[in-house]
Amino acid sequence: MEHQKGDKHAADFTIREAIADDANDLAAVHVTTFNETHGIFPSGPSYKTRKWQWDEAFATADGTWFCFVVISQEGELIGFAKGQPYSHDDQPDFSGELNKIYLLKRYHRLGLGKRLLAEIAKRFIIMNINSMVLFGDAANASNHFYEAMGAEKLFAKNGEFHGGYGWRNLQELLIALQ
Repeated sequence: MEHQKGDKHAADFTIREAIADDANDLAAVHVTTFNETHGIFPSGPSYKTRKWQWDEAFATADGTWFCFVVISQEGELIGFAKGQPYSHDDQPDFSGELNKIYLLKRYHRLGLGKRLLAEIAKRFIIMNINSMVLFGDAANASNHFYEAMGAEKLFAKNGEFHGGYGWRNLQELLIALQ
């Protein structure tokens, strides 16, 4: 069912921690949102692949990752964001990674991305992780969202931009998202 943007507000949706029972819906939304974001690739991840990935993630729910889901008033899972600690030499200034953030396109511009970003930042702060990085497609239209949310573009040593963004202070991010 297509909604009118004026009919829905971010407060109309629930954001909660993902559970293993969400794996089917996460896989379906992951495939749809990936294709909406990056275009449909003939060899792109299938529902079966995404389902296996989510099942594997939940099977190893050992505190090394977390995920929040957005649920509509009708009970439909419409988006998610996944976070995990980050420790790599390529970006040593960041200790958390926004590993995935996807929202069905018809629900963009309602404030749900901001709410997901805030939940991820809050969880990282609880974990004593105070900065976060994300890696995406350098040509992704969603990059404007990250920039509007105060993310810093991260450049390779040769000066090229490959789609990396970072927030050096998650407390500041939370204040900006209020």
